[in-house]
Amino acid sequence: MSNASPATIEDVARLAEVSIATVSRAIHTPDKVAKSTRQRVNQAIAITGYTTNAMARSLRMGRSNMILVLAPDIGDPNFSSILIGIENEARGHGYGVLIGHTQNDPERGLDYLKFLTSNQAAGLVLFTGHEPFGHQDLAQRLPPTVAVFEPVFGAKVSYVGVDDTAGARKAAEYLLASGHREIAFIGDSKTKLGHVRRRKGYDLALDAARIPPERRIVVDGEGSIEAGRLAVEQLFMRDTLPTAFMCVNDATAVGVINGLAARGYDLPRDFSVIGFDDVPQATFLNPPLTTVRQPRSAIGRQAMALLLKQLDAPGAGIEEILILPDLIVRGSVTSPLRAR
Repeated sequence: MSNASPATIEDVARLAEVSIATVSRAIHTPDKVAKSTRQRVNQAIAITGYTTNAMARSLRMGRSNMILVLAPDIGDPNFSSILIGIENEARGHGYGVLIGHTQNDPERGLDYLKFLTSNQAAGLVLFTGHEPFGHQDLAQRLPPTVAVFEPVFGAKVSYVGVDDTAGARKAAEYLLASGHREIAFIGDSKTKLGHVRRRKGYDLALDAARIPPERRIVVDGEGSIEAGRLAVEQLFMRDTLPTAFMCVNDATAVGVINGLAARGYDLPRDFSVIGFDDVPQATFLNPPLTTVRQPRSAIGRQAMALLLKQLDAPGAGIEEILILPDLIVRGSVTSPLRAR
């Protein structure tokens, strides 16, 4: 075993041939450092083991150096990009990330909860939209916690995510500006706060356009491809059809597109469809999906920064940080057929 002294930030700076301040910026605010410089600093960190030693120091001080990330579905296209932001921010502060894949199974959630109560994890990031299932005594002793992607309904947990209401309003306003007045909202929910907020954005846009509630078409859905397909089947059993489908997320939009295509409709000639999230597959759909982009990497970085702030100042108040999204216009929306 080597008795060499732990690597310091000076060692990293010397090896990378940059200043100590540049090393600090490369670790804590990488966006402000040129890519080539950042690569040299990261290489120097790997060679010297500086980050590893930073983690070891936290262990010697009696604190865990791990952050537990609980996710119901690691295959969700949004997960990996947010995780990259979380990991980059955590790594720069000497923390590692442990991923807990719950698969919506309470037993798995309880197993991962034991990491927290046995001090094997310093903090918690929730993708689940709810506090961990498990014994109430354990849940009451949760460490600093931040929710991402899906706000936690009725719980006092800090949240970092996209501004769902503003994003959904942008989407609905774009459909209105394209000439649509019969717009169906697909994916309403009473238990998913993100869905509730997106429904609110839809209503605000239609309120401003003076479209009365009785002309609005709203269908429940849990945000899956199958939910989108079933929504199409439900609407075709009604007397009136929308000219546009505003979907709570891109998965729902895929289901809607598949359901309409199966009935022989030509999109967007016959119906317009808009999504929310801008998953990587959105651009490969036929037609390419117009959607609202989640700033996923930024969400991950800010969530981790907020969690680190809570770790440094236990007992800090609950915060909610909402990032404004962008509307990404592709080919799935056009004016209604009768207007043309």
